[in-house]
Amino acid sequence: MKHIIAGVATLLVVWATVYMIGLDKEVNKLDKISKLIESTSMEDSKLKVQTHTNGNSQASATQSTTQQDNDVANKVKALKEKAGNIAAFATSTLYKKSCASCHGNIGQGIIGPKIIGRDKTYLLNALKDFKSGKRKNYVMYGLLGNLDDSQIEELAGEIGTFQAKLDEATK
Repeated sequence: MKHIIAGVATLLVVWATVYMIGLDKEVNKLDKISKLIESTSMEDSKLKVQTHTNGNSQASATQSTTQQDNDVANKVKALKEKAGNIAAFATSTLYKKSCASCHGNIGQGIIGPKIIGRDKTYLLNALKDFKSGKRKNYVMYGLLGNLDDSQIEELAGEIGTFQAKLDEATK
């Protein structure tokens, strides 16, 4: 009996080693791909600068590069402002726990559909249909089975306000 257990343990160790070697190879492939992407983007920017300097004078190339830098700076500023506004978009713990993993932090949809912009009545009916099994979705059925009617109504009401909150946050 000891020999059988030792043999099984040895086989498991060998299998785990082979599996880890396979994972190592995949990681190395990903590293190579990221280095290739990185080198390609560097070459692309060098080509743009060379095109500007070969086709036009050095001054126009510098002006074009400055314009590109300004465009990038403006885009980064806009993204930072938008990110700050969306970070201010508060949702309840109930929504975060029950809905956000599939529907996103603001209902924009990730693996679940987009729910931002839906009104409370539509959402309440949909949630009740999922809970009763009238609409078939096992994930929703499982999640809503643990919630009582007041929590479902609270979720529908909260999600129904998402569009107005987003409009206010992005002004």
